[in-house]
Amino acid sequence: MKLKADPTAEEFAKLTWAIAHPARVQIVRLLIGREACVCGEIVDCLPLAQSTVSQHLKILKESGLIQGEVDGPKVCYCINQGQLERLKTLVAGL
Repeated sequence: MKLKADPTAEEFAKLTWAIAHPARVQIVRLLIGREACVCGEIVDCLPLAQSTVSQHLKILKESGLIQGEVDGPKVCYCINQGQLERLKTLVAGL
């Protein structure tokens, strides 16, 4: 049996890979639960070094699941609702 080309496969893989680590799942859940963007407190919520959290935030931002906005010396992060909904749709389509 040969599989048909799936135009969503690459997008799906990129989004699921972005949340394929427990720390990134926790970051996404933290941001989903907030009404406003979160600045420096993400590091305080996780038992990880600042540099490790920054790496996870970079991966999530590259996937589009979160957005980062510079606010003075800090970057404030929030969930990208459109990408989160897209991920949910792709998972539901399995």
